[in-house]
Amino acid sequence: MYILVALADVVQIPPSDFHKSSIRAIEDFINTKYADKVIHKIGLCVGFHSLISASEGLIGHGNGIVNVNVDFRMVVFRPFKGEILRGTITHSNQAGIYISMDFFEDIIVPPQLLFSNTTWDKDEEGTEAFIWRSEDGEGGFNEFFFDKAEKVLMRVEQEQWNDLSPQMKRPDDYDMERRDEYGMKLGPYRIMASMMHSGLGPSLWWLGEEAAAAEDEAGTNGVDDMEVDAAGGAEV
Repeated sequence: MYILVALADVVQIPPSDFHKSSIRAIEDFINTKYADKVIHKIGLCVGFHSLISASEGLIGHGNGIVNVNVDFRMVVFRPFKGEILRGTITHSNQAGIYISMDFFEDIIVPPQLLFSNTTWDKDEEGTEAFIWRSEDGEGGFNEFFFDKAEKVLMRVEQEQWNDLSPQMKRPDDYDMERRDEYGMKLGPYRIMASMMHSGLGPSLWWLGEEAAAAEDEAGTNGVDDMEVDAAGGAEV
C-alpha cells in the first residue's frame, strides 16, 4: 500500500525558520509542499521519511532565504494491482460504488466489477442501492446489499492518472467542475477497484455483525503494515 520514493528538490528556508535545526526546517518545508499532494505516475504523498543528502545553503540576494539542494525519501500511497484494501462506501449510483479510505476518496467500483447477478434496485425501504442476489441452493435467492457507510474490502484493478499541471492542459480543460462518465470531478489519481470475489464486499456479509465490528475496531486501533519499496528517484 505504501512505498518509499526518492525525490530531489530545492528547499527554501526563510529567516523566520532559522531558530529551527537544519533537518527540522527541511522536513517542515517538504511536508508543507508535498504532503497530501499527488505526484503524477508516483502516487499520493503521505509525509517525509528521511533525508538522503543536502548541499551547503546559499543565501538569496536581498531576501535572506537560504536555498538548499536536497535528496530525500517520501512515504507515498500507491497500492499495487491485486492488493486488497479496506474502505467505506460513501454513496452509490448507477455508474458505480464510491469508496473512501478517509485520507483518499478517489476510488470507484463500476457495475461490471461487482458480483455477477448484481443489479441497481430498491431495497425494502425504497432506497436505491446495488443488490447482489445469490442462489440459496433451494431454488431461491439471498439478497445482499451494498449499503452506504458499510465497511468493505475491495481489490485494486487499475490506476488512472490525469496530468493537471498547467503546461499539460488546454484552455478548455480549466473547468474543474467538469464531471466524467462516473459523475466524478477530474482528479490527478484514481483507483478502479472490484468486489466480485469471495471475501470482498461488505465485511458483515462474510464475518457477521459482531465479528465485523470487532475487526473494524482492531483496524482503527492498530497500525497497518507498511510495505516499503525503494523506487527510482523523480526530480520535481
